[in-house]
Amino acid sequence: MIRVAGVADAAAVTAALRQLAGAMGDPFRSDLAQVERALACGAVRAVLAGDQGVALWSPFLSTTRGAMGAYVSDLWVAETARGQGLGGALLAAVRDAAAAEFGRVFLRLSVYDDNGGARAFYERLGFAGKAGEIWLTLEGVALEALA
Repeated sequence: MIRVAGVADAAAVTAALRQLAGAMGDPFRSDLAQVERALACGAVRAVLAGDQGVALWSPFLSTTRGAMGAYVSDLWVAETARGQGLGGALLAAVRDAAAAEFGRVFLRLSVYDDNGGARAFYERLGFAGKAGEIWLTLEGVALEALA
């Protein structure tokens, strides 16, 4: 059963995100306190499928679309639950939670360009890139140097 996660679920969310990072070969630099704070202040939201899956998302306003976006930063489904529709169900739960809170919404996510399986999964669901749009990130020394 998929449900909206709250601050009390921070340990489960953190554990799932740690599993995702491990599966992707990514570092995991967050900790329980950071996840708790982010959930408590609403900077992120999450939906959980027990210990089988999680989707972590953040709201943002698109003035060009005239709608709130739900940016899905992390989607993880346990290996034993893959191929059963849980990933799509988690994304639908994000859609529904965002729509309940904000009305008209759309979903956005990013995928590693070398992760063909994930990209194919998202494309099967109807996700598509937007021509002419490139996401840029400012961090580290460049962020600190910003005047």
